[in-house]
Amino acid sequence: MIDLRLLREDPDRVRASQRARGEDVALVDALLSADERRRSSGVRFDELRSEQKALGKRIPKASPEERAELLQRAEQLKTDVKAADAQQHEADEEAKQLLLKLGNLVHPDVPEGGEEDFVVLETHGTIRDFGAEGFEPKDHLELGEALGAIDMERGAKVSGSRFYYLTGVGALLELALVNAAIAQATEAGFIPMLTPTLVRPRAMEGTGFLGQAAENVYHLEKDDYYLVGTSEVPLAAYHMDEILDADKLPLRYAGFSPCYRREAGTYGKDTRGIFRVHQFDKVEMFSYVAPEDAEAEHKRLLEWEKQWLNSLELPFQVIDVATGDLGASASRKYDCEAWIPTQGKYRELTSASNCDSFQARRLSVRMREEREGRKTVQPLATLNGTLCAVPRTIVALLENHQQADGTVLVPQVLRPYLGGREILEPLAK
Repeated sequence: MIDLRLLREDPDRVRASQRARGEDVALVDALLSADERRRSSGVRFDELRSEQKALGKRIPKASPEERAELLQRAEQLKTDVKAADAQQHEADEEAKQLLLKLGNLVHPDVPEGGEEDFVVLETHGTIRDFGAEGFEPKDHLELGEALGAIDMERGAKVSGSRFYYLTGVGALLELALVNAAIAQATEAGFIPMLTPTLVRPRAMEGTGFLGQAAENVYHLEKDDYYLVGTSEVPLAAYHMDEILDADKLPLRYAGFSPCYRREAGTYGKDTRGIFRVHQFDKVEMFSYVAPEDAEAEHKRLLEWEKQWLNSLELPFQVIDVATGDLGASASRKYDCEAWIPTQGKYRELTSASNCDSFQARRLSVRMREEREGRKTVQPLATLNGTLCAVPRTIVALLENHQQADGTVLVPQVLRPYLGGREILEPLAK
């Protein structure tokens, strides 16, 4: 959530951010009104309680004549205090609920617009000319089925559409990707983590996934648990309700977990193959830093993602995501999009988001530091970056590294994790 003091002092900035996101601007005024009622009813409650306490001290010392009048006033105060407390509680709850609906403040340099209004910041690698090489590229599913690596038919039989099996070299390729990604992250100073995939409502709400993204979240109503769509959720909640020493920052974690997404609103999109699925594995980077270090950390996360994609020898572009496509928690987001030959376009593979103190405020994660001889406690900043979303990475690898004979070249970085294999081909039966 954003800082309420900022909302009071500069509501126009918050309105502008909501407008840029394409979100409800009236929410800002509703929140200001609820906050004012909360504060005024709090003052009223404090005044009545003070009078009530003072009256309680006067009654034992009062004369019989005065006591009857004071007791009558005490009864009225009792009613008024109860009413003021209820008003304060009601306004406080309304303000909290409205505050949870408000997105993070958009960074001033983010391009405005929707999904297609991103700005390309840089490109890497060379797009292959398959025509010059003398063959037509196959898509990842055709390649994967021929290699005995992907089985969509049985995935659908067992679990329904958008489910799949990775088999043979497909399974080995996933394990190689995960191990190589974790190795890079560990070398960069991240602590490897295997995280829970079932979380309580506060963890999901605290990271901002029960707002506009709620339709894509699986909820187990009987137990009131949520299945995570990214290990960002349990990593963000890992230090929930804790105060961290500033001199221990940054704290960096690399989480591996299965992820689950309903993919609501994507009917008819990416229905072939494993690009858009309900269940997938992912390696996610997550950082806790001091607020003043957040922008620099954001660029570092992006550099680690670029390092990873370059090591996989994939052509890709880096984009600055537009305001309407940020998600509630991010103030700014960079995506790395890999070239998919059979689609003839770049598609998102990784994403790096700066959430500033938005998630930390919601999850009550704070930092303690000493400044000018005084110890202070304040919210810190959180950032997240996808290192390897496995199915989409497999899609890009199969299509970009395919050969005319249907085999697939293995990038150098993965060969140690694939028993030295230089090419992917069907496993011998």
